[in-house]
This record gives sequence, structure tokens and C-alpha cells, in this order.
Amino acid sequence: MLRIFSLMLLVISGYSHAQTQSTAVPALEPLLQQLPKTKLRQMDPLVKQIAAVKHPKTRTILQVMLEGELYYIKANKQLVKAQKAPNRLYSLTLIMGDDTLAAVKKSKISKVKTNNRLRSTLRSLIAKIDLTDEDKAMRLQAVQQLLNSPTKESTATISELIDTEQDAEVRELMSVTMALQQLQDGEHLDKLTALAELKDSLEPTVKNTITELLAKLPETDLSAEQQTLKTALLKTLDTMESQASFYGFIENVFFGLSLGSVLLLAAIGLAITFGVMGVINMAHGEMIMLGAYTTYVIQIAFPSIIEYSLLIAIPAAFIVSGLVGILIERGVIRFLKGRPLETLLATFGISLILQQLVRTVFSPLNRQVISPEWMSGSWQINPIFSLTYNRLYIILFSIMVFVSLLLILKKTSLGLHVRAVSQNRDMARALSIKSDWVDAITFGLGSGIAGIAGVVLSQLTNVGPNLGQAYIIDSFLVVVFGGVGNLWGTLVAAMSLGLTNKFLEPVTGSVLANIIVLVGLVLFIQKRPKGLFPQKGRSAD
Repeated sequence: MLRIFSLMLLVISGYSHAQTQSTAVPALEPLLQQLPKTKLRQMDPLVKQIAAVKHPKTRTILQVMLEGELYYIKANKQLVKAQKAPNRLYSLTLIMGDDTLAAVKKSKISKVKTNNRLRSTLRSLIAKIDLTDEDKAMRLQAVQQLLNSPTKESTATISELIDTEQDAEVRELMSVTMALQQLQDGEHLDKLTALAELKDSLEPTVKNTITELLAKLPETDLSAEQQTLKTALLKTLDTMESQASFYGFIENVFFGLSLGSVLLLAAIGLAITFGVMGVINMAHGEMIMLGAYTTYVIQIAFPSIIEYSLLIAIPAAFIVSGLVGILIERGVIRFLKGRPLETLLATFGISLILQQLVRTVFSPLNRQVISPEWMSGSWQINPIFSLTYNRLYIILFSIMVFVSLLLILKKTSLGLHVRAVSQNRDMARALSIKSDWVDAITFGLGSGIAGIAGVVLSQLTNVGPNLGQAYIIDSFLVVVFGGVGNLWGTLVAAMSLGLTNKFLEPVTGSVLANIIVLVGLVLFIQKRPKGLFPQKGRSAD
């Protein structure tokens, strides 16, 4: 009996809930039924009543009406959204049900008429609906649209809602919109007050409006009010331009650090192998290329987990490039120790072999690696300054790799052996350190980090057989500039070169900037052949 009673209560409550919904949802329909038979001059109060109804379809109906696509079928007065279709027909969609009806000729339907005054009312009502939306992004978008074309009606709508707005960012943009409309249409004192409020704004619309107002003022024979206004406009514009210059500087620093982070990942493995073994590895760029292609293969193999493919690709690229590096060291380089020119030629030949192998397997065409959603887009700090997520993650990731490698070399037995071999190979051998295996592991570690650099580069550019060649010269420059075998020197050199390039490019162009950097490095090395941070130890002398 208790179970039957519970079921009855559930049925009754469900029925009452359904009744509540059925009475709440159709509240919009009686108003919509009046649209086909309401005259144009009486339409304004009707659309305001429709806008006051809290219903998911309210905004859509007003928007369709604003766009001039709201019609009704003459036979039954049913409201539809009508759009032009082929053969002089109109495709119809029910406004309330979203059901698609058969296409008809224009003679079968009639348009719900609007004029400029009604369209202005519709824009204001739609803005009010958006400005009271629960989603902050929707409210921000609505205020931004009003900011681009402020009117007295939109300003009145904002003034009604600004006191109840809880979000500071939305409220600030509302204030800017009101001040901008006051600057355009207000009296002299109102314009000066608006300029005082807008001086810290970074919105491009505000700057454009101030520039237009300045252009409208006469160049000579200004009245006292016009002169005062012109001075205030110029002062506000100077303030905005100085702020824009500051954020432009910060943006150049950010892009310079991101370029430096890429150079750091590309060069740090080379710094280890060059410092420990004294090998000029011309195949280092191909280790970067292998890491990039590993990322591409993982995305092809696991298309359903694109969001996690990079996290899988990082260790996979390290292993693939590291193993290839160990094979190169064991198969070729260990037989050419002490002969740097021959290792240069041998590794150059290996680089050509690897490039041709990739062309054979993957074809010479570039491949695109899809960025996961969490690396797409940008962090919008203000209207004129944003940080792209992919470059921000690259900077953080390169610092993590640098710190991890530093800890390995400073806190582990492998790092101790590597430092011992790099400083005095003969003494390390006398202390029973297997220098041959240290060389192999070091070469594999450096190649593995180059593979990780390939994963990073796959997010910035297309993957192709010549990917590594674009970074091999820069990698050698970073290593020589920072000091052979010194990780801190590599970090400082990579960031310095990245920042220098980014600040020179807007002035000189990318090609001339590279030439200036190269000439500067040559002159620096003439003065300090061992780089910024010379290697210590007997083998360095």
C-alpha cells in the first residue's frame, strides 16, 4: 500500500508540474497571434509586451523580426521564419516549434511589417534581454555591440541596468558605453566629463571616436569651447597612445620570450652533447623533425583523443629521438672521437639520410598537427593586449624542461658522471666512470630533448622534412653565445636572441634582423670566444 501511495504522489506531482509548464510556456503565444493583425503604428507596445515574457524563444523571435524574416502564412495566420530559396520559393520554419515546412511562393505568405522606429525599439529590447542574461560572456558581447554603435536608447537601457550589474568588467564596459554616447551627443561640459572618464579606456572604438571628433574640429579660428575640447581630446588621445605603446612593448617581450623558449628547447640538447663530447652534430635538426613527426603519427593513430595527444607525444617523441640519437652515437660517432670535422661530415650525411627517409615514408608534403582545444585561443587581458595560450604554454613548458634537466645534471649520479666527463675525461676514466656509455646516454638525452622541441614546434608551424634545418643554425648560435656546455648560458642566450629578434623585426624586417643578430654575435665571439659563461675544467682550457 505504501508503495502504491508513493507512486500516486509521483504521478500527481508530475501532472501538476506538467500543468505548470503548459501554462507558463504558451503565455507567449497569445501575444504572437496578435502580430499578423496588428497595425504598424500599434506594433511598438506589442513587441515590448513580447520582450517582457521570459521564454527561451523571445529573443529569437525579436531577432528574426529585426532581420525582416518574420512572416505569417495567409491561410492560417501561423508565424514562420521565411528565407529565400531557389526557384523563387521561400523556405519556412515554424517560430515556436522549429519544424520545417514545405517551401511556398511569396504569394502564400505575408511579412510582419517593420519600420526604422520599430527596428530601433527591437534593437533596444534585444540588448536589454542580452544585458540581463545569466551568462557573463553574453552580457559582455551585448555591451560590446552597443559600444560600437551607441545610441540614446541603448544608453537609457544601460543606465537602467548598470546599478544591478554584479560583474565589475561588464559594469566598467557599460560605463564606457554611456560616456562614449555622452561624448558624441552631449553638451560641451558633458563631453569634457566624458573624456575624463574615458582617459583610461583602451577600447579601439573610443580611440576612433576621439580621432573623428578631432578631425571635425576646424584647424583655425577655434572658439574658446572648441579649443578647450581640442586640448582635452589631444590629452586623452596621448594618454591612450602611451598605454598602447606600453602594452605593445609587453607584447613584444612575450613574443620574444616565446621565440626564446623554442630556441632554448632546440639548443639545450645540443649544448649538452657539444659540451660533453665536443661533437658538432649536424643531425640535431633531424631529431627535432622526428619529434614533430612522432606527434603527427600519434594524432593519426589516436584521432579520438586529440585533447590528450600532446601529453602522449612528449614522452613518445623523447623516446623516439633519444633512441635514434643513441644509435647514431653507437654506430658512427664513437668511431670518430677527437675528429670534429669528420663528425661534422658524418652527421651531415646522417641528416640527409633521415630527411630522405621521412620523405619516403610520409611524402615531401608538409603535415598539419591539430592543436588541442586547451591550447587554442588567447587570454584577453584588455581590449588591446592578449596572450595566446599556445605560446604561453610553450614558455612554461620550456622552463619545466630546463629545470628538470638542471636537476638531473646536479642531483643524480648520471649528472655527476656527465659533469665529470665534460670537465676531465681522462680523470673520469681513472675513477672507473664508463665514459663511452656516458657519451651514449648524453647523446640520447640531448636528442630526446630535441624531439620534445619538435613537439612544441608542431604547434607553431607545419611539420615537414626540412623542419629541423630552420633551427639548427640558431641552435649553434645559442650554444656558442651562451658558452659551450653551460645550461644557464644557453637559457640566457636563447632568451636574449629571441627578444632581440622580436624588437628588431618591426623596425628592420625579419631578414635584416637576423643579419644584425648574426653580425653582433660574430663581433661578440671575437671578444669572448668562450661565450657568456665559459666552461670550467681542464678540458675547457
